[in-house]
Amino acid sequence: MKTKNLLAAGVAGAVVNYLLGWVFYGMLFKDSFPQPEESGQSLLMIFLGCLTLGLFMAYIFIQWAQISTGTTGAKAGAVISLFVALYFDFFQLAMNSEVTYQMVGLDVILMVVMGAITGAVIGAVNGKMG
Repeated sequence: MKTKNLLAAGVAGAVVNYLLGWVFYGMLFKDSFPQPEESGQSLLMIFLGCLTLGLFMAYIFIQWAQISTGTTGAKAGAVISLFVALYFDFFQLAMNSEVTYQMVGLDVILMVVMGAITGAVIGAVNGKMG
């Protein structure tokens, strides 16, 4: 495996995912979702979650799927994010009485959009690094 590609594409994807999450969940749809506490610890954990997803997608793209274009990365990122969002949100519905079906629907849509953009970046970075 190309470790350099994995790290560069994964970190690039993590940064994009983190910034998109800030725009979507922290600004545009702030009133639709509960907000995390304003602390360095919660922001660090959010970034580590984004880093985990970025590295996960990069690993799939590089090791298994040989994805090296933005277009293919966007398609794969959207599909991966759809399943991750459904997995997470079904558990949220089961465990948290404050979560509504409307929140789940919006979250799935946002996650698919964010996953497509994140996947596009990961695919493009991987392609540029050869």
